[in-house]
Amino acid sequence: MRVRRYSPLDKQSPQEVDFGFSVQNGIRLNVVSAGNVFSSQAEFEQKYRRIRRELTLSVIGLGVVLLVGTLWYWLVEGWSWIDAAYMTVITLATVGYSETRPLGDRGRLFTVTLIIMGVISIGYIVNRFTDALVQGYFQIGFQLRQQRLLIDSLSDHYIICGFGRTGRQIALEFATEAIPFVTVDSDPESVQAAQQLGYTVVEGDATLDEVLLKVGVDRATCLVAALPSDAENLYTVLSAKALNPQIRAIARASTQEALQKLQRAGADAVVSPYITGGRRMAAAALRPQVMDFVDGILTGAGRELYMEEVRLDADTCPCIGQNLGAARLRSQTGALVLAIRRRDGTLIGGPTADTQLMAGDLLICMGTAEQLRRLNQILGPINSKLPRPPKHN
Repeated sequence: MRVRRYSPLDKQSPQEVDFGFSVQNGIRLNVVSAGNVFSSQAEFEQKYRRIRRELTLSVIGLGVVLLVGTLWYWLVEGWSWIDAAYMTVITLATVGYSETRPLGDRGRLFTVTLIIMGVISIGYIVNRFTDALVQGYFQIGFQLRQQRLLIDSLSDHYIICGFGRTGRQIALEFATEAIPFVTVDSDPESVQAAQQLGYTVVEGDATLDEVLLKVGVDRATCLVAALPSDAENLYTVLSAKALNPQIRAIARASTQEALQKLQRAGADAVVSPYITGGRRMAAAALRPQVMDFVDGILTGAGRELYMEEVRLDADTCPCIGQNLGAARLRSQTGALVLAIRRRDGTLIGGPTADTQLMAGDLLICMGTAEQLRRLNQILGPINSKLPRPPKHN
């Protein structure tokens, strides 16, 4: 649906823009209205809940007035239920019909009071409803419900905590691979930036259990803690592991000390942008062609070659117990097995044709998207919670 509204998130003047939501690894949710500008999702949700509560209470108040009027005419005036209810309704509606039965001075004074109460109640309801309609509360409230339903339906998804410079690059890579993910950030500007890119984003503190549960941490495959503070990343990893011990936690660390603490806290992998960046810069200076090749197969869209991980499951993989030569993975698929990590953590680099495939092995493979898809078809479904094979471009 397209309507004319203000869009503070896009910093546009009033014009006709897309008011609905679009699914693109999530939904695009613009928290705006025709007359109000909200600085954050939290502010809008607070106002939305308040006006919904006001409408609910006003409707209940009108119901109470209707009940009081009916009881008065029934008990005090001695009318029948039908006459009492009919008199109350036409009085509150101010339609101008005559009295159902003759009234004394006491009855007429009560009727005047009932008319005033009815006008106030109905006027207030109409005022709040019109304000909510004009300001766009109902439309955006519908979008918020759609977002919650979408997040509740996610399973085996990824969670990015923090949408700063690091988080944005992670989200870009996930979007390129068509990986379902949810972003969490407490900064309204970061939330706004994620919305503009069409990502599913929830505003909140990722260190809190209630926020992590809101984004489905108990059903997620992996959580990436990319918050600017090492302490926040530490709390996030601890909370995620407590809520879902099976989740794979990746954390960002600024210092060597933080890296060690995050590892002790249960992070499956800890990355320091400064340490990793320095190593990559040194490698780019010493071995530029190697770095160009590695970057080309690890990141970016439109790649020709990919690197993937494939876990061998004893229940589904037909190659368990065979050596690489007998399995004929290279000749059947064209994919190249670069390394094998055993269940005990032993890494075999450059496995030969005599290397035996064992249950629980993790194969690190390289090939085109189609080659890796054929490899997965031969080795069986992936039961480990690892990235999917490349999608068709």
